[in-house]
Amino acid sequence: MTVVLDAGALVAIERRDMDFIAYLRAAQRRKIPIRTSAAVVAQVWRDGARQAELARQLPAINQRPLDSDTARAIGGLLGESRAADVVDGHVALLCAPGDAVFTSDTGDIQHLLDSRRVTALVERV
Repeated sequence: MTVVLDAGALVAIERRDMDFIAYLRAAQRRKIPIRTSAAVVAQVWRDGARQAELARQLPAINQRPLDSDTARAIGGLLGESRAADVVDGHVALLCAPGDAVFTSDTGDIQHLLDSRRVTALVERV
C-alpha cells in the first residue's frame, strides 16, 4: 500500500489539519510510502515562509516528476477517459491497486482510476 496525495491533501497539510497530519505521521511510522506528483506541489506551493507546515512535510513525501514518458501516459489516460486535468491524470497514474489516494476531487480521481481499472481507496480531504 502507498498513500498518494493530490492537491487537496497538500492544502490540508498547509492548513494544519491535525487529523490528516496525524494520519500521515502514523503512515510514516509504519513505513508506508507517501507520494505525490511534482505537478501537485506546483499547484499548491506559493511561499515557503507562509507555508511552514507544508515546507516541513514535503521532504518526507516522494515527489514524482512529470517527464516525457509520463506525459504521454497521462495524455493517453486523459484521451481514454475523456478527462482534461493533467495533474489529476498524473495522480491517477501514481496509484496502484490497494493504494489510498487523498483528494478534494474524489469524482475526477475515481473516474480516472476506473478508466485504468485500478481499485484504490479514494478519500476526501
